Amino acid sequence: PLTSIVFKINEYFIGKANITFCVAPAVLSSFKLDYCASLKNLETISNKQNYKFIQGDICDSHFVKLLFETEKIDIVLHFAAQTHVDLSFVRAFEFTYVNVYGTHVLVSAAHEARVEKFIYVSTDEVYGGSLDKEFDESSPKQPTNPYASSKAAAECFVQSYWERYKFPVVITRSSNVYGPHQYPEKVIPKFISLLQHNRKCCIHGSGLQTRNFLYATDVVEAFLTVLKKGKPGEIYNIGTNFEMSVVQLAKELIQLIKETNSESEMENWVDYVNDRPTNDMRYPMKSEKIHGLGWRPKVPWKEGIKKTIEWYRENFHNWKNVEKALEPFPV
Repeated sequence: PLTSIVFKINEYFIGKANITFCVAPAVLSSFKLDYCASLKNLETISNKQNYKFIQGDICDSHFVKLLFETEKIDIVLHFAAQTHVDLSFVRAFEFTYVNVYGTHVLVSAAHEARVEKFIYVSTDEVYGGSLDKEFDESSPKQPTNPYASSKAAAECFVQSYWERYKFPVVITRSSNVYGPHQYPEKVIPKFISLLQHNRKCCIHGSGLQTRNFLYATDVVEAFLTVLKKGKPGEIYNIGTNFEMSVVQLAKELIQLIKETNSESEMENWVDYVNDRPTNDMRYPMKSEKIHGLGWRPKVPWKEGIKKTIEWYRENFHNWKNVEKALEPFPV
């Protein structure tokens, strides 16, 4: 049977890493090609005998139904989403349509097909921000932006299939993820690409907001752990204690790419711009539950960021019209 990795080729480069990891069993991937899509991300596995690519859209219920009828799918990892927070403020209805309606279409079709496990990939942002309180899986959802709200709503639809039918769903909520292949609208690849093109890092507001960063392969290992050991109906936080403010991130990347430790020189590579309409300060999470399954992050920051910087130096133009991703706000 096929393990179905269903998602759009967007900044969820995690999906690309996940397919690479999962290429031992048979893997079917179904995509819609979004503005941040690049099939080049899949070139290394495109000729594998146990890999199959089908282009489609999770919002197309007829396509999704046909997919489950014609392919022997036993597992779904659902990465499909619009996820750029900045864009969600100006395209909130599109985020609701793709993230909520699309998820409902997919989980409904998977339930009818009686797949063995359905993993829904959500985000730490559903909790809302917190300065000191750490969120665990039982913490209330209090999203503060349209992206996080759409993910929280989609979680409710997924969870309802467990409550009503005992359909084996599992929900994951992860910290920020970085690594090669990520579309450069997100903060780490954006700052890297700006500096590599001799442009300043654009920092929203004060830049004192902190984020927890996980390397892509660590998150893939977490998904595989949940796939093998996660209990149906449960939620698992996928977090890390590594935390850095946006200003700290910019300065560290300036040091690595521009090879300077001078504070005054570093300031020359920073540009402070208007803040988002809402910008949570922190997303502190407890991850003891998934630790109990045997998963912990392995890749140190210095190792992960070095690999990421090297990748963008050679592969920035994997996407069409990628320069527009480097603007402070969506164009």
